[in-house]
Amino acid sequence: MSEELPPSDAGDREPVDSVDEVRATDADAWATAAAEDLAAEKARRRTQYGPPPGSAAEELRKLVDNVAEKLSGLQSPLLGGIAGPAAQQVVKQVVQQAKAAVEPVIERNPDVFDHLAAAGGELLAAYRSAVQAQEQRWSRRDDDTLRDRGEDPGPGERIDLD
Repeated sequence: MSEELPPSDAGDREPVDSVDEVRATDADAWATAAAEDLAAEKARRRTQYGPPPGSAAEELRKLVDNVAEKLSGLQSPLLGGIAGPAAQQVVKQVVQQAKAAVEPVIERNPDVFDHLAAAGGELLAAYRSAVQAQEQRWSRRDDDTLRDRGEDPGPGERIDLD
């Protein structure tokens, strides 16, 4: 008998399933809209600022290639006409050896260069912070504090070398 009649809560399940489908569709719509917005923003930034820089390893590889190209095309007037072609051949050979030495290091350790770039940025920020703090101390004139301690500020400025 129970096989003939659907259970009494069967009518309740159908709307719940459709609500779940609507929620899943809404979630997909949200994800799709967010992805479209992100893609549009990336395209806008690419047109405004140009292509984003690659990884530090890629940038180092580009730098080595550009330096090698410039050095290979460099003509030295100091060597004269006779030694010029021989000197240029030596420069090309040295550049090729340098590229051959750098390339395997870049390929084996690409993440190392990203970490070094990040560490360089952190060091620069720390240095900038220290310099700004010192400049503020130098530029600030605390004549009242010097007088309170019984010191005459005079025409010069007292510099704390902490």
